[in-house]
Amino acid sequence: MAFSVVMPALELAQETGKLISWRKKEGDAVLKGEPLLEIETDKAVVEVEAPADGVLAGIRASEGAEIPVGQTIAWIVAPGEQLPDDTRLDASAAPATSQPKSQQPSSPIHGIPSSAGVSVKVSPKARRLAKELGVVIESLRGSGAEGEILASDVQAAATAPADSTPNESVETPTTLGRIMAERTTQSWTTVPHFFLTQDVDATGLNRYRDKIISQIESANSVRITHTDLLIALVSRVLLKHPRMNASWSPTGIRFHDHVNIGLAIAMNDAVVAAVIHKAQGASIAEIATWRHDIAQRARSGKLRPVDIADATFTISNLGMYQVDRFCAIITPPQAAILAIGRIADRVVALEGRPAVRPIISMTISCDHRVIAGAQAAMFLTDLAEALRNPSKLLD
Repeated sequence: MAFSVVMPALELAQETGKLISWRKKEGDAVLKGEPLLEIETDKAVVEVEAPADGVLAGIRASEGAEIPVGQTIAWIVAPGEQLPDDTRLDASAAPATSQPKSQQPSSPIHGIPSSAGVSVKVSPKARRLAKELGVVIESLRGSGAEGEILASDVQAAATAPADSTPNESVETPTTLGRIMAERTTQSWTTVPHFFLTQDVDATGLNRYRDKIISQIESANSVRITHTDLLIALVSRVLLKHPRMNASWSPTGIRFHDHVNIGLAIAMNDAVVAAVIHKAQGASIAEIATWRHDIAQRARSGKLRPVDIADATFTISNLGMYQVDRFCAIITPPQAAILAIGRIADRVVALEGRPAVRPIISMTISCDHRVIAGAQAAMFLTDLAEALRNPSKLLD
């Protein structure tokens, strides 16, 4: 039985994905679960695993092609098995983006007249990004197959200096850097942000971490960090505040019956949000193990689609970089992101007298279409109480 390999959808708004590289060649034997290809989405570059055992055949997309979500790009067949009759391609057929009329996507790539009067293809993502960044798309020269204008061409035009001199240098962003630029631009220009900040005495959080380190680290050989405790506490507090864990969609506000925490992980020149699914039920040891494993995969470029899919709320912690406080940009369609600063000793008023206490600053960025100021304030208040006394939620 032949199994189709399709361009996966990792988020609601995703329309296309870019094929970065094939890990196997036409005719190679493959095993179910082993890396088959790398794709670029609006979030990151991820590995796609083979859906079955067999032989890779009928490759119909070349590296660099922008492919609609759900489109078949290859098949995995049994040795000696023929491709389905309606999927065979002639040897002369274009492998990149050509497709039979019966498989044209619902959102086709439209053409525009170039300065030379020749129609040039434009991907839907490129057209949308050009409108957001104010780029005249008719003036661009596409780098895709058959001269197709891609989102990367639009981004390059938007960031290109108006007048370069011999002493200037221009850095070409990596794939992840360009993705982050596109996503943050889209969020900042389309999502109505507002921000709330609260400082919290972290004495209780520090004591709780010291208490469980000897219990968990010795048994699991994994280091317990403040980030692990924050993920556990935030996911449980979110259960009391479902609107903070909701998502914005064109049809209205979507509420989730689970808490999938995205954790912002720094790369060389970008950030990727890796996801722990159903974090509200995960133990601290499970969270710590996941964080360690996912960070290693992210930094080695071996993220899987499941590693970045379906986050409902994101945490960004820059405390390890000695940052006191900051504001983070929301990742659509999520409604909020929590920015965490370092724990630092500060002089505070305690029972009318000055005292030195370890203080942590939290800043919540909210989508005002989903969350009102009072709702975000109540969430921060409950989270602050959880940080002061973690055992109430974690023991």
